Amino acid sequence: MTDNLIGPILLFGSGETLPASGKAYERLNRLVGALPVISILETPAGFQPNSEKVAAEVGDYLKKRLQNYQPHVEIIPARHKAPPYSTDDPSLLEPMLHSNWIFMGPGSPTYAIRQLKDSLAYSCLRALHLNGSALCLASAAVLAVSRHTLPVYEIYKVGEDPFWTRGLDLLAAFGLHITFIPHWNNQDGGAGLDTSRCFMGRQRFERMLVSLPTGSTLVGIDEQTSLLIEFNTDPHCEVFGRGAVTVFKDGMENSFPSGESFPIKVLGNFHHPREITDIPIKILQEVRDKAKAIGAAPESKPSEKVTALIRRREEARNLQDWRKADELRAQILAEGWLVTDTPDGPALTRDR
Repeated sequence: MTDNLIGPILLFGSGETLPASGKAYERLNRLVGALPVISILETPAGFQPNSEKVAAEVGDYLKKRLQNYQPHVEIIPARHKAPPYSTDDPSLLEPMLHSNWIFMGPGSPTYAIRQLKDSLAYSCLRALHLNGSALCLASAAVLAVSRHTLPVYEIYKVGEDPFWTRGLDLLAAFGLHITFIPHWNNQDGGAGLDTSRCFMGRQRFERMLVSLPTGSTLVGIDEQTSLLIEFNTDPHCEVFGRGAVTVFKDGMENSFPSGESFPIKVLGNFHHPREITDIPIKILQEVRDKAKAIGAAPESKPSEKVTALIRRREEARNLQDWRKADELRAQILAEGWLVTDTPDGPALTRDR
């Protein structure tokens, strides 16, 4: 992470753990330019009892897919606003501050918006991105970061009348006001039910477009397809996977198949962030300080303090006090060391 580089963003229409995603992850890792330290936020699926399992499956895939780059993966169980597992809990989010990748994936887009809006977790995510960390978003997370979000659960599952809701508007600071629609060419309904346009179907979705507030660019991302946005040298977008990305702007429709790239200005009036006033200064400064510390020359051996923390963590694990063990892991990480549990005991590596 650096002060003057903005992290790339990779958005999946679906298929984030399928073979078609491989080239996109490879490209993202080259842009980051460092061994991947990945934080997976549970938030979009935080309402589900198995949200930890959902995140762990993504983590296992990334460890295997990126094994040549020695990835370190942390699951961040920031599931909702209320404690425990709060999106405002600093100790829970501490490992995230050392990440150069942040992943959010499936779940409910409107739930994700409610839990992340004005939260510490979302402020950290944005501060990290502005300081070089990559964002990797899939399915519900893609919908949630839009300017206007499609409430797919409420419409498709519950049967509410179609409507748009205000999203997190992640790219507003860049002059881009984008409504992302994953699962653009979905065919789960087979011949009997049109489930394209993120399960809305073409006819219903076309009616919804009439009510989409003006000033938005709409971007549809096909199944098993991803869109990578690079903000730095020659800002542009790249398409990976099996399908295409379709951009609707100013009454014009453009489709970009896998393998193509296009200037970022196709998405809107892009500019680099001018003044960030909606992220607390304290968080921005902490992220910048940690970025500098990561770049400093590391110690070759853990300190006595770190060694003592490791012993305490092993004691907590032996007592199956997993919450205490996770707290101690975060303290060890704050000292600049990553701990990995192996069959032979804990393994320590310097935080990258």
